[in-house]
Amino acid sequence: MERILVLGSSGSGKSIFAQQLGEKLEIEVIHLDSYYWKPNWTATPDQEWEEKISRLLEKDLWVMDGNYPSSLPLRMKYADTIIFLDFGSLKCLWRCVRRYFKYKGMNRPELASGCNEKIDKDFLKWIWYYPRDIKPKIVDMVRNAKDKTIIELKGSKQVKAFLYKQNTSEWITEA
Repeated sequence: MERILVLGSSGSGKSIFAQQLGEKLEIEVIHLDSYYWKPNWTATPDQEWEEKISRLLEKDLWVMDGNYPSSLPLRMKYADTIIFLDFGSLKCLWRCVRRYFKYKGMNRPELASGCNEKIDKDFLKWIWYYPRDIKPKIVDMVRNAKDKTIIELKGSKQVKAFLYKQNTSEWITEA
């Protein structure tokens, strides 16, 4: 595992998992949210975003977390391992609400400066409908990935077991 994508719904724990995995493997962690968002939650223009992603992907070793479906095909080309965190909507919603109150009025460590924690109805709906609207598309793309190690972790117990086992090969399935 040298170039690892971490995917899943908002609130599934992608950023924390990526950070812990990066520490375990002693490789750089790239939180895409910190590269995509500019102050006041201003999105990066498409061309600039593609250029940023391309530069990040050229690095030899990384754990990269973030959704951004438009760049997923390109990121998958560079990745050797794809880890999908599969948590239910209620768990993800709860985590996002809890995170909001923890960081209310502040920046989370993995976000760009000037992006204070926020939550709104559209974001909550996105999380709620993720299993129906987003997950199937991502799962199809991941299943069609060739020569990639695919790991699906369902729930906190599997995440912890994966992170703290010396030999993680039991979780791995070849695409």
